[in-house]
Amino acid sequence: VQLQASGGGLVQAGNSLRLSCAASGRTFGSGAMAWFRQAPGKEREFVSAIAWYGGSTYYGDSVKGRFTISRDRASNTGYLQMNSLKPGDTATYYCAARTGLSQRSFYPENAYDYWGQGTKVTVSS
Repeated sequence: VQLQASGGGLVQAGNSLRLSCAASGRTFGSGAMAWFRQAPGKEREFVSAIAWYGGSTYYGDSVKGRFTISRDRASNTGYLQMNSLKPGDTATYYCAARTGLSQRSFYPENAYDYWGQGTKVTVSS
């Protein structure tokens, strides 16, 4: 599976961005897609995940109520709608995926087998 993340950019605090993650090479089946982010000097953190078949969603505490994850199964593309952005959201955002049914949790990095290249989001105050 190849993942291509896009949609990052520079935005003022309070505004919105939508990230996309286009997948190719293999269908997801009962897998999942997630977004992680890494700010300079910090560890990578979980942002959100979605179960590809059923659509269940999961969010990190810092983005609950502001970010919404979704997917288009027909086009094999995932999205992260980010509203009410804050300077603290500044980071490189990575999409990740796994294919097939799994008992693994949705939250840790090692739950995902495929990673995109990252897209940078900068939120100015």
